[in-house]
Amino acid sequence: MLLNMIIGGIGAVLIIAAIALGVRLGVTGKVTPKKKGDETVIEVGEAKGTKTIPIVMGCFGLVLVIFSLSFTIIPTGFTGVRVTFGQVEQNTLPHGFNFHLPLIQEIVTVNNKQQDIKFDNPITSETSERNEVTFQGITVTYQINPEKSAWIYANVTNYEQGLVNESLVASSIKTSSKTLSPVDCTNRSILEPIAKDNIQKSLDEKYGQQVVYVNKVVISDATFDTEYDQKIAKKQQAQIDYETQQIENKKNIEKAQADAEVRKTQAEAEGKAKVIAAEAEADANRKLSESIDANVLRHKYYETWDGKLPTTLVGDDAAQVMLEVGTGEDTSKKQTTPTTQATTQQSTTESTEAPAGE
Repeated sequence: MLLNMIIGGIGAVLIIAAIALGVRLGVTGKVTPKKKGDETVIEVGEAKGTKTIPIVMGCFGLVLVIFSLSFTIIPTGFTGVRVTFGQVEQNTLPHGFNFHLPLIQEIVTVNNKQQDIKFDNPITSETSERNEVTFQGITVTYQINPEKSAWIYANVTNYEQGLVNESLVASSIKTSSKTLSPVDCTNRSILEPIAKDNIQKSLDEKYGQQVVYVNKVVISDATFDTEYDQKIAKKQQAQIDYETQQIENKKNIEKAQADAEVRKTQAEAEGKAKVIAAEAEADANRKLSESIDANVLRHKYYETWDGKLPTTLVGDDAAQVMLEVGTGEDTSKKQTTPTTQATTQQSTTESTEAPAGE
């Protein structure tokens, strides 16, 4: 646009200069001094080729003006739509230098960059539990498909302002909120993607597929009435307390498991120590048993005997065992015959009954 104005301005200046020069030459003409006798006479006339200068300047200026009206430079991120006597061509023009017929055709540029449209008016809706909620600070980022620029320009009135209108956005957000719980309605990571999909769906139904792309939806604030806000706060606090308790329970379980593992390890260590001690004791007893013989037993007997014979003998062979231990004889190798046992019993009986016969 700036280049067109510069070229057109230069052409206009040349045309004005040519007109001014032509007027001046037409009035003054050419001044030529001549002598007639003793006097000098000044004659005004026309010089050859003087009239062609303003003509050439005017033609060149006119060409520049026409040229400035014959092209359009479309910037990056835009596409062009050629209009001939009000008729929009279906094909879009790419960015760069594009010609058109002056005064017959014009090229209109369409913005294909990402654009933000903000809605300041609050939108009141409901949740899935029929709780009233109000959304504010809604911004929709959209983009026009470059291949559909001509269709948009030809079919959408005031497309720059009304392509994504407030009523369409409000309807889509209300549809989105009615599918969500109160907690999810305040969660932007859940609400905004659903609102984006519903707005895209509404635009596709209105304009067709792949005409307008919705890139992002931002909802700055979602509020409930004061009473419900208090309920939500209590519910959220209860959820936080529950999660905190779950974490504490998990820690306690892990600690109990760790303590049980420690006790198990200690019990296993103690059991192994007892086994080792028992094995050592058994080994010592075995070695002690192997080292004991009749002499050792007799020696031990003498060390512990106080020199007195026992006053009471129990059993038929108690006296015999006593004598054999005292003498160190091996009782396991001796056999007592019935005659010997009877003799011993008779002697013992007679010795006991003798005082009664006196």
